[in-house]
Amino acid sequence: MEAFITFIDRVSMWFGKAFAWLILVMTFGMSYEVVVRYVFRSPTAWAFDISYMMYGTLFMMAGAYTLSRNAHVRADFVYRLWPARVQAGIELVLYFVLFFPGILALIIAGWRYASRSFRYMEESVFSPAGVPIYQFKAIIVIAGTLALIQGIAQVCRCIVCLRTGVWPRQIEDVEELEEVLIKEHEREILSHHGEAIDVVVPHSDAGSDGDGRG
Repeated sequence: MEAFITFIDRVSMWFGKAFAWLILVMTFGMSYEVVVRYVFRSPTAWAFDISYMMYGTLFMMAGAYTLSRNAHVRADFVYRLWPARVQAGIELVLYFVLFFPGILALIIAGWRYASRSFRYMEESVFSPAGVPIYQFKAIIVIAGTLALIQGIAQVCRCIVCLRTGVWPRQIEDVEELEEVLIKEHEREILSHHGEAIDVVVPHSDAGSDGDGRG
């Protein structure tokens, strides 16, 4: 089961990091728009469409990756005080009561929107450029499917925790700056504590030499 969890985590991580490059596309597009609008007085007709499509795609496709990293917003001030088995039990129930019905509704509704949009090759109505957006609607189905698969992996993670009392170890990945700083601070405290022990406790060799001479 843990091998399955790790495999799904890696799939979600690959999609999340691959689509993260859309940040650069969005940045360059908006930077170009700012330059031509305010410097050359010649605004583009497509910048707005590109910006919301890139951001929306990034947001949707990062959902499964964020779930795999346990990074979605939760009431941590209560949740983190519970034992691991209690956390797993609560999560397991909520996945079936809230998560899976919501994700399935997203996939079904997204399929209807996307299929309708593909039938008449929908274009954006927010600009005169006529930017096609039917492919953007398909992202709803793809992102929902990835989140559904990752949700199954999360359920398996809960089951493992209920059996062992410990959450399965996550694959190594990037960390939040806050977590890195906390770990560095803990290492500094342990280092200073170790140095203090070396200073206070006398060396045993010196004591044995003194006793021997006596």
